[in-house]
Amino acid sequence: MEEEVPFQGEVVPCNNPLLIGHEEAEKRLLEAWKSNTLHSSWLFAGPEGIGKATLAYRFVRFLLSADENKRDSYNSLNVAEDNPVFRLIANGSHPDVKVLERNYTETDRKKILKAIKDGEALGNEELKSLKKSAFIRVDDVRTINEFLAMKSSNDGWRAVIVDSIDDMNTASANAILKILEEPPHKTIMILISHNPGRLLPTIKSRCSKLYLPPLSETDTASLLRRYRPNLNEKTVKGIAGICSGSIGKAIVYADNRALDSYEKLDKIIQAGRMFKTADLLAFCEDAVKDEDRFYLVQELVLKYVAGNVKNCADIEKMTGVWEKAIKMFDEAERLNMDKKQTLLNVIYGICKVK
Repeated sequence: MEEEVPFQGEVVPCNNPLLIGHEEAEKRLLEAWKSNTLHSSWLFAGPEGIGKATLAYRFVRFLLSADENKRDSYNSLNVAEDNPVFRLIANGSHPDVKVLERNYTETDRKKILKAIKDGEALGNEELKSLKKSAFIRVDDVRTINEFLAMKSSNDGWRAVIVDSIDDMNTASANAILKILEEPPHKTIMILISHNPGRLLPTIKSRCSKLYLPPLSETDTASLLRRYRPNLNEKTVKGIAGICSGSIGKAIVYADNRALDSYEKLDKIIQAGRMFKTADLLAFCEDAVKDEDRFYLVQELVLKYVAGNVKNCADIEKMTGVWEKAIKMFDEAERLNMDKKQTLLNVIYGICKVK
């Protein structure tokens, strides 16, 4: 493992030099390259936020910078941050790398283009308000063909990263399937999936599969200390214990007071039918301050129930409460129901069977 150094900047896979917890996956990729048996299409699968995209960029950087005449000399996929390949990929400007992900909606794309044309950078609030399309569109997939029609900059490898293949609708999935059927020479395609069970069987059958498991609490805590060095140790360990092995989720939790919310939720539920109404009302009031916070708290509630089913006196009833909570949250979203009242009803239902 490379020596860790203080982290600066936003945690983005394309400029992240550090990956821990997936040594076996790295070893498999390196050995395939060294033995010249590298498959042209790969499916990196596993829970969201565990490092799949980071591994994809890490391998692509290696592939585009390694000397194929010295295969046996490599024992790591690491590429130094001052390497030109690293810098170009981090800036999104390497001519031999194509990244496909959900694009901004047409309205917001025009807003971005106008800002660029006028030379006026969008503010932080404006950037946060930009919305992306629900799916990777078929027209976006077709740009891969345009990319592959060009020669590589030095007759070397070309790479396509799709982040994520889950974001494709039927049309775009069928379009990428055609590309997978006849991949050009010295081209690697890496498809990232958080839910591989939902993919077309024909897509999965054309890829070499690499499953990345959730990170251990130890590895999650180690990364969290690096990415959020101002957190105290209690908070680090607390977040590592509830983020399900996802460093991406751990960072979101750290930035949004998730552990504090989880502990308040635990206090309310542990009191069972004797919970303090004022505590529950304050908790729900805070949860609906904005949409993002509500969805975070909703996630924490479901996580709490799922994680505590086995400790409940009546497992069958608690399982029913969990299923009902999912249904109630879904209905609140689809029918635009009162979110605060929905949350009150869900937590009250949990307290009744605790």
